Amino acid sequence: MPNSRPRPRRGARSGAGAVGRDRLVSRSLQSAEHCLSAQDFGTAYAHYLLVLSLAPELKDDVKETFQYTLFRWAEELDALNRTQDLLGCYEQALELFPDDEVICNSMGEHLFRMGFRDEAAGYFHKAVKLNPDFNDAKENFYRVANWLVERWHFIMLNDTKRNTIYNAAIQDAVCLGSKSVLDIGAGTGILSMFAKKAGAHSVYACELSKTMYELACDVVAANKMEAGIKLLHMKSLDIEIPKHIPERVSLVVTETVDAGLFGEGIVESLIHAWEHLLLQPKTRGENGNCEKYGKVIPASAVLYGMAVECAEIRRHHRVCTKDVAGICLPTNVKFQSPACSSVDTEETVEPYTTEKMSRVPGGYLALTECFEIMTVDFNNLQELKSLATKKCGKIGIPVIKEGILDAIVVWFVLQLDDEHSLSTSPSEETCWEQAVYPVHDLADYWIKSGDQVMMEVSCQDCYLRIQNISVFSSEHEMDVGKDFSKDKDLFSLGSEAELCSALANLQTSKPDAMEQTCILESTEIALLNNSLYHESFKMAMRKVLSSLTPEKLCQAMDTHCQNNEMSCGSGQSNSEESIPEPFYVLDVSEGFSILPIIAGTLGQVKPYSSVEKDQHRITLDLISEANHFPKETLEFWLRHVEDESAVLQRPKSDKLWSIIILDVIEPSGLIQQEIMEKAAISRCLLQSGGKIFPQYVLMFGLLVESQTLVEESAVQGTERTLGLNIAPFINQFQVPIRVFLDLSSLPCIPLSKPVELLRLDLMTPYLNTSNREVKVHICKSGQVTAIPFWYHMYLDDEIRLDTSSEASHWKQAAVVLDNPIQVEMGEELVLSVQHHKSNVSITVKQ
Repeated sequence: MPNSRPRPRRGARSGAGAVGRDRLVSRSLQSAEHCLSAQDFGTAYAHYLLVLSLAPELKDDVKETFQYTLFRWAEELDALNRTQDLLGCYEQALELFPDDEVICNSMGEHLFRMGFRDEAAGYFHKAVKLNPDFNDAKENFYRVANWLVERWHFIMLNDTKRNTIYNAAIQDAVCLGSKSVLDIGAGTGILSMFAKKAGAHSVYACELSKTMYELACDVVAANKMEAGIKLLHMKSLDIEIPKHIPERVSLVVTETVDAGLFGEGIVESLIHAWEHLLLQPKTRGENGNCEKYGKVIPASAVLYGMAVECAEIRRHHRVCTKDVAGICLPTNVKFQSPACSSVDTEETVEPYTTEKMSRVPGGYLALTECFEIMTVDFNNLQELKSLATKKCGKIGIPVIKEGILDAIVVWFVLQLDDEHSLSTSPSEETCWEQAVYPVHDLADYWIKSGDQVMMEVSCQDCYLRIQNISVFSSEHEMDVGKDFSKDKDLFSLGSEAELCSALANLQTSKPDAMEQTCILESTEIALLNNSLYHESFKMAMRKVLSSLTPEKLCQAMDTHCQNNEMSCGSGQSNSEESIPEPFYVLDVSEGFSILPIIAGTLGQVKPYSSVEKDQHRITLDLISEANHFPKETLEFWLRHVEDESAVLQRPKSDKLWSIIILDVIEPSGLIQQEIMEKAAISRCLLQSGGKIFPQYVLMFGLLVESQTLVEESAVQGTERTLGLNIAPFINQFQVPIRVFLDLSSLPCIPLSKPVELLRLDLMTPYLNTSNREVKVHICKSGQVTAIPFWYHMYLDDEIRLDTSSEASHWKQAAVVLDNPIQVEMGEELVLSVQHHKSNVSITVKQ
């Protein structure tokens, strides 16, 4: 904040009005300064607004002080949850300073924290365009760019086969007379441009995303087709005739399909199109000019499925252990991933996840032949309407190989017309992933040849749903798969054996046991399945606590063991006078964590959990109860903290923490934001001899040649897009870092051995450096296209966790170079590694 107050400039104006204005401006500036010194930021902000409205010529003089005032006032409004006032202040500020990258970036940060990711990404992108060297905005933009322009746009546009087949089908339709075209969900406008090039007279394209709409406008103009393609920034469901388009069209082209076919709303949009936007369809056997009739590309689709064994899917969607580092997971707690869950929520959740099955780590084993699930005719309005109301269909599939039933994998064949089709099968090399329906809640997942996998299939809420999966064994015994949907009509007992089994399950359940379904993210389930992670933390925590007061700890552990052997229902405890002061352990891991319960087994420890969700707290309470913890042992720290941002503070006014557990690495493979700032606060809150976990982190990387990473990061010239100029426009949104990678299955050629890139020390920060040069020895000739990286997390000097290990719940990330670098074996390449705040950038020194 500047120390001196700017003086108003006198212009050519004269007279009493100008003098009065200058006097008011001067007084307002003095009042603003006085309010700032008193930390009354709201009033200071109001004074600056008055000054700038009366004297806009002072903008440059007061800009820095105005920014400071705005940011401090916004922090107060945020803490008071005055969201509308906060956004209003930023809108006023941006009216005054529309080209200020710092205000744009700060507005984006607030929006992102509020959950408005698309809007936040837009402000970050604007800040980067205003100042390409503004690091804070660049780093923010890279983190949220996936919400602005999703990464599949790059992969799809690089899929030459897909582009060629769509182009051929559109060309044939236009040549046969479909001269008026509507492109629903236009994206970059590539299908619209195919239609225009094919000779369509009228082409309309609608796109809901503001960013993609603006991008499509630029792309269409660059390809000199703006006169022939009318772009609409709206949903197709909102298009009206003649308000938006003059008359019904003869052809709708769309690719609003996801891995599960229906998830992007193609059924709803085509029902609306047939009723309001398309000409009537040609009836069977009818001849005549196609321009008089309506049709859709794609014409139809066939959905296929296959039951598979896949350890990678299993560990992310099913808790496979009953005991985690000595902590028993009780049977009355059921863990589910969102893809498995049918529990009612405010928003509809996709009933599947997606995987590129050809690249899933560890591969998969097909347990059944592929089977047809359903067909859908996009040119049949009645069939589209009946999809959502059709009752569940039952499918039984014979098992051909024995193994563990982990998931039903689904793909489809898109029939564009009579001649052209696209398959998203795992055996095809395409841009598509497959939909994965994890199997859960079976009594026995082991199936063998001769068994039958039973399931119910429906299309509800515009999603393909596969549920009530069960196994009918060759010995005619049924293992009933429960479905947690509240819609009782969806669960029908198909046989007497099934009914008996269900009744038996009811009879053996404990009426007094509280049942809890706990929904965890797939990475949280993978973490629960990671025994090495929990055992490592247990060992490291024990070492720290032992080093603090060995005698007290040993005595307390003996007492704890004796208490566990006593009857848990007695409610009796040893003489309270002898209880020593506990060790305080705080776990501020992101999401669900049982580390506080593990800490509670290590003696006289008072563990605090920072979980936010009520269902997670209930679950941790049930786990504590099952492990005979006294009810008051585990505390939920956020209940004691007024502001979540102040989670790092003393447990008591006269006490400090013995251990603070921080989440340093995101599941995506990036360093957590603001982790070094959190570490600095944590160090001030530790008792003498206390520790932060992890104590330090080493970042490793290697040089690779990977065409896959290149194609998933940027559109490669005009050849892939059949001569259309799209790459320069969409590549503005490319991000140099790819996240959520599995290095074990990534198609790449290593050109060097792993090297240490960076050290992040949370306990001894003077060991950290913000800039470092690393020499990398080339061990294989080739083209360096990317630098994948991962971490070794040291809980102490001996106990470490590797984020690239097979059991890790973390994924890896990679820096993708703008231009490949040719290297020869024996050479050395120098990498410049920069650490700014919590972000790391890696560049190659030429």
